[in-house]
Amino acid sequence: MNRTTRLFGAALLSLGAALASHGALAADPPSTAPAAGQASAPARIDWWRQARFGMFIHWGVYAIPGRGEWVQWNEQIPVDEYAKLADRFKPAAFDPAAWAELAKAAGMKYTVLTARHHDGFAMFNDGDNPFSSVNTAAHRDFVAEYVKAVRAAGLGVGLYYSPLDWRFPGFYFPDLQRESAEAMRAQYHRQLRELLSNYGKIDVLWFDGGETDWLNFGADWTPVDKGASWVKRPWGQHYHGGFSWEHDKAYAMLRQLQPDLLINGRADMPEDFHSREGDGALGGFDNQHPWELATTIAGAWGYQPGMQPKPLEHYIRLLVNVVGRDGNLLLNVGPDPDGRIDPAQAQRLREIGGWLGKYGQSIYGTRGGPFLPGAYGVSTHHDKTIYVHVLNWPQHKLVLPAIPAKVLRASALTGGAVSFAQTSHGIELAVPPAAHDRMDTIIALELDAAVDAPIKTE
Repeated sequence: MNRTTRLFGAALLSLGAALASHGALAADPPSTAPAAGQASAPARIDWWRQARFGMFIHWGVYAIPGRGEWVQWNEQIPVDEYAKLADRFKPAAFDPAAWAELAKAAGMKYTVLTARHHDGFAMFNDGDNPFSSVNTAAHRDFVAEYVKAVRAAGLGVGLYYSPLDWRFPGFYFPDLQRESAEAMRAQYHRQLRELLSNYGKIDVLWFDGGETDWLNFGADWTPVDKGASWVKRPWGQHYHGGFSWEHDKAYAMLRQLQPDLLINGRADMPEDFHSREGDGALGGFDNQHPWELATTIAGAWGYQPGMQPKPLEHYIRLLVNVVGRDGNLLLNVGPDPDGRIDPAQAQRLREIGGWLGKYGQSIYGTRGGPFLPGAYGVSTHHDKTIYVHVLNWPQHKLVLPAIPAKVLRASALTGGAVSFAQTSHGIELAVPPAAHDRMDTIIALELDAAVDAPIKTE
């Protein structure tokens, strides 16, 4: 496989430059409509929607070079050379209980660990597979230790899994290298069964790169009479070759093994929630389809030394903007080769948790709206209380649209007196400028009746 990969490397390198970010080929693709009674089942998604905030953990042998989880692809490192990293992957400080405690300190309610990324290294017991954490230098089943620790901490347990594997030429050329593609598919179905059978209840399975349109890395060979060149498929055009991931069989298996499992929409199967990726993919309000924004606390998804987090205000406003649009935030950390999370990043997470300790009632268990996002900020609500998150104050007062309920009282969770006036035309809110919170002024409106329908703001 290595010799074939070398031959293909030059042809693929130009496309690779455009894929430096995690998941670049599938940036916010159209979601797969869930089957009735499956992906939209309230009993399955309710806890996740209430949680609102989780920790993503990208960790594997790519932490050793410290240039992100796409280092093998970006630098075209030959398969056999890259595999030698596993001989050095012996994390002395791996402590999943400490990860779980940090997630709790940050106010997070669930975590998602990379069980296997696109490089093919399995962080779990995969039988005789030589490229796993059990059969290389570590001799440890990291998934088993992680699941046990996270479950003991009372957090939701999630696993990331990539069906694609850069070690298989069949991924790049599923029709020309059909035997390789079928071997990759067999690995996918086998490993999926292992992950969902051997570690107890798994709450979230976060697919990445499993869409059929990722095959050929999103490109196709043009016919000989058109130059026989490898060209990226235009948006909206799909892979039409003869290979199939057989995701329908995988989906039937996972539903049989883990009926309550939540899955995202990156493997061409009915999704429980949709994945948006990166700060720039915040997008619009959507309370009809559960969704989550996944982004990094600093740098790449995988470990990069010295990457400093942004100011606390950035993450608070991001979290508020996500929840106000009725989504969840999955914030990623990339531990170092020994399993340590950067101290500066860990400190920022604790600061986020400190803010949530004060104002979590406006985040946890809420839904986005009813006031739609606007120049002022966003709103969240629970039962008969609306939380208005004012991120940008107008000069004198905030004017919101009318609602079909009476405001009984208004208070500022962040401090200061609130004056309000309600008419048939709308609601006027004011807080003394000295009491404006630079990150988020939160005003709680207690109503005489619940209001759920989205209300457009100016």
